[in-house]
Amino acid sequence: MHQTGAGVELRHKILQYAQERIDLDPAPLDGPKSPADLFALAGKTITEAGLGGEKSLEIFAEVLAPSTISTDHPNYLSFIPAAPTELATLFDLVVSASSIYGGSWMEGAGAVYAENQVLSLLADECGLGENAGGLFVQGGTLGNLSALVTAREKAINELGEHKWAIICSSESHSSIKSVAKVMGVKTFAGDAGSSGSLSKAAAAKAIQEAQDSGYTPFAIVGTAGTTNFGILDDLNGIAELAKEHSLWFHVDGAYGLAGILVPELKHLYKGVEHADSFIVDPHKWLYAPFDACALVYAEPKYAKAAHTQHGEYLEILNDSGDFNPSDYAVNLTRRVRGLPLWFSMASHGVGAYRTAIASNVDLAHKIAKDVQDRSYLRLVRNPQLSVVVFERLGWDTKDYEDWSAKLLAEQFAFVVPSSHQGKTNTRFAIVNPTTKYEDLLTILDSME
Repeated sequence: MHQTGAGVELRHKILQYAQERIDLDPAPLDGPKSPADLFALAGKTITEAGLGGEKSLEIFAEVLAPSTISTDHPNYLSFIPAAPTELATLFDLVVSASSIYGGSWMEGAGAVYAENQVLSLLADECGLGENAGGLFVQGGTLGNLSALVTAREKAINELGEHKWAIICSSESHSSIKSVAKVMGVKTFAGDAGSSGSLSKAAAAKAIQEAQDSGYTPFAIVGTAGTTNFGILDDLNGIAELAKEHSLWFHVDGAYGLAGILVPELKHLYKGVEHADSFIVDPHKWLYAPFDACALVYAEPKYAKAAHTQHGEYLEILNDSGDFNPSDYAVNLTRRVRGLPLWFSMASHGVGAYRTAIASNVDLAHKIAKDVQDRSYLRLVRNPQLSVVVFERLGWDTKDYEDWSAKLLAEQFAFVVPSSHQGKTNTRFAIVNPTTKYEDLLTILDSME
């Protein structure tokens, strides 16, 4: 299937399309179509003879791409968006073109070295010791799973087999319950209460509940920026509790831990320096492309003991004494997905990241004040990081849905309904440095 001649022309067209996509300012929001509509427009694309590269590119450019929503649009404000820098996006192309295997030092030494530079920065910012290390995995769920599998393996080695439990918050990310299900363990959640922040007392109560139910806690999860509200748990109190009960302390910072790069926000993260492991997703708030999660351990040796795979063809790697990333998570084959972030950080400097994150937080606090000043809106909770949650008084779920659909149909913004404690609301998740204050005001005006 190697192509020359006409293949070179097609290569240029593909690269031209990529360049044109990168040059869009902003990218179009676009939006989904039904399967029936897509079939009518694109038809059957996988055939015995093949459509040819130019036709396939045409279908993607004219039908498939416009049927997706651009998460890097400045007014994509739902869920947790992605806003990769241009350099990170460009280098993602280089990673794909380079065909680097990132599972072992033997095969990917240069790339792994670069990834480890970023991981060292994150470990240093969080105050972990010089032995800290880890790897980039696909996303936060896999990062949480790998860390908690490591924690359980350590507990089994120390205590033997038990009915195991993970202690978390009522506001913990859904992945914690998913991870527990995969691992065959149970979660006990402390009540985060009206503040949305898990306290030491609430976590202690959850530990007691687990023990009273015949379970042995082996790990406690603190959240550094909940997905729904961007609220941090009492990480310092939870760290103290973890030490008192000899629990593995894991910090899920998939969205919010990036904020630790801002000096004015560091006090919010007190206690993270005591973490046994943490995650942060660069594709959320470190301006990197999908999909990347930085997983860092204070003492990686425990992860290596839990995750190293063995097989006759692997022992040459296992016996080498090298740092092999695949030994530290639930993975073997891995893409060097940390390289786009490395290139962007190396090029721009960490200071640019600190400034961009701070600007997102400042914008969130600024627009929250405007929400409070409008009689037809109610701010659900003061923002701590860059997520603003609010209600339109008098609206039901359908009102929110109709309003959201209109914004998208007009190609102005993507802001979907959310909810808290069974009550519908909406939210701005601001992680794009190009999001404009004036556009947020326009969105608020549209709700009047």
